[in-house]
Amino acid sequence: MDFKSKYPPFELQKSRFDQGTFYGRLRHFLDVIDPSTLFTSESKLNECKQLLDDYKNNKTPPGTTDEQLWRAQKVKQAIIHPDTGEKIFVPFRMSGYVPFGSPIVVGLLLPNPSIKGVILWQWLNQSHNACVNYSNRNATKPTPTSRFMAGYVGAVTSAVSIAVALNQFIRKADKFSPATKSLITRFVPFPAVAAANVCNVLLMRNNELAEGIDVVDSSQNVVGTSKVAAKRALRETAITRMFLPAPVLMLPPLVMSLVERTRFMKSNPKYHLAVNAVVCTAVFGCALPVAIALFPQYSKFFPSLIKDSLS
Repeated sequence: MDFKSKYPPFELQKSRFDQGTFYGRLRHFLDVIDPSTLFTSESKLNECKQLLDDYKNNKTPPGTTDEQLWRAQKVKQAIIHPDTGEKIFVPFRMSGYVPFGSPIVVGLLLPNPSIKGVILWQWLNQSHNACVNYSNRNATKPTPTSRFMAGYVGAVTSAVSIAVALNQFIRKADKFSPATKSLITRFVPFPAVAAANVCNVLLMRNNELAEGIDVVDSSQNVVGTSKVAAKRALRETAITRMFLPAPVLMLPPLVMSLVERTRFMKSNPKYHLAVNAVVCTAVFGCALPVAIALFPQYSKFFPSLIKDSLS
């Protein structure tokens, strides 16, 4: 991509940003989670779909610019599932992940939560994640509903169990002062959510270890399936899912621990929830695209590493 040009020559189903660099992936995912597409009208969506259909059929109206084509594709990809062709329910779109997920993040990071509160917010978080994952799933190869349910149940069970166990342990730890217990408790959501994400991946995709996954060449042509590639993909996905929640769930408690020491917060404790919500939403919106842009979507293999496993 030519970074001197804001809108490079349009390519259907491609990103306008270089996916080989972190900066390019960051700009791509900022586009993906842009909440402005949530307010797209039906007429505007139909207009974007028609423009892309015209381009595909070499009937692009005279005077159409690359900017118009890129914007049309952004809108369509934000709303329409690429495999089913159906509209994704607003709360479960990637562009709705931050607006609709922020209240849950705030709930997860509330100070001094009750056990019922821990269970409620962990359940809501995993339920929201499950709906987002299902709504944006790869539907080219149908996945049994039972597999999604297994991943969901496993994620909820592991998240709730770990969160409750850690909260109980911290509360019973005599060597910690009340202030220290309150601070440590704020970081409990991260290991619970990280473990749940790994559990979900392992339950959802364990069949790939036995069947292998498709391997493509530089021209995106499928050259076979590989169990070695599947093993690596599953491992890398599990590691990624483990660390993706880190900035979203670790930074707000650190920021709030500093904010709470300010004269304003000490004098106005009634604003604590509002300030906490603003901090969580701001960190969520900034950290999410950075976290998911860290790793390329596709991994590359040397042919010698997987040629024996191709079938």
